[in-house]
Amino acid sequence: MVSGPAGPASGGTDDASDRYRPGYELVAEQLLNYIAEQNLLPGDRLPTEKGLAEILGATRNVTREAVKVLAAIGRLSVRRGAGIFVASSPGALGDDRLAHFQPTSMEHVLMLLDYRRLIESETARRAATLATPIEVRAIREAASTSLEAGTVDDVETFARADALFHDSVGIAAHNVFLRSSVANIRSFAAQSDVLLFHGDVPGSLRIAGAQHLAIAEAIGSGDAESAVRLMAEHISTTQTQFERKIRDRLFNQPDHTTGPAVTPPAPGERQQTSAS
Repeated sequence: MVSGPAGPASGGTDDASDRYRPGYELVAEQLLNYIAEQNLLPGDRLPTEKGLAEILGATRNVTREAVKVLAAIGRLSVRRGAGIFVASSPGALGDDRLAHFQPTSMEHVLMLLDYRRLIESETARRAATLATPIEVRAIREAASTSLEAGTVDDVETFARADALFHDSVGIAAHNVFLRSSVANIRSFAAQSDVLLFHGDVPGSLRIAGAQHLAIAEAIGSGDAESAVRLMAEHISTTQTQFERKIRDRLFNQPDHTTGPAVTPPAPGERQQTSAS
């Protein structure tokens, strides 16, 4: 049995901050903890909605909203007439052990950002060495678009350009495994964005766009060491902004105790990306 939504959450926040979080978010966190505690893997079936509500000590309505949002971010699969299942790990390189990733745990999020620094810095190094002129142009165009969108706080356009920028760097590295790893990392980061920020961005889009452009110029000029340094700084800025947003969210928001403050995105709906 895991602790109920009114009890201590094990996702990296304390009792005092829980009252600032919507009930469905706390139950979603409890449900992910339950999956980890039971060592459930992709494809494993969960109890019914009613059974989960009893296990988690929550109402069925809040449990239903928690299941919806976890399905929307790809952690659960709800099959009509069959039940609720742990969803498959994202991406071709998905590891079943990552089914226990806790998107609201600061420890897990910081590990994810550390992994991003390692993978994306090396991806930038390879891109600076191997990118073709066409690939450099694609990176620069995506970076420029992200900066333009960030300057006017156009979140949707920035999200598309942001994803295209990082994917373009992955393509230019000429390594399908690095490209896939970058895509998988961003998939996990999107889970934290949805659960913690409800699709909002944790930092400045303009700063992220400017950093994209600096990285693009380093790659375009073949300066591998600068590309590595700038990409590492970019991820570190994302981490700083993320931590600041968490603090602001925990201490400045009004009380939310019942359903979701916003409607969770439908399964398959495009998620907003972080300012990264």
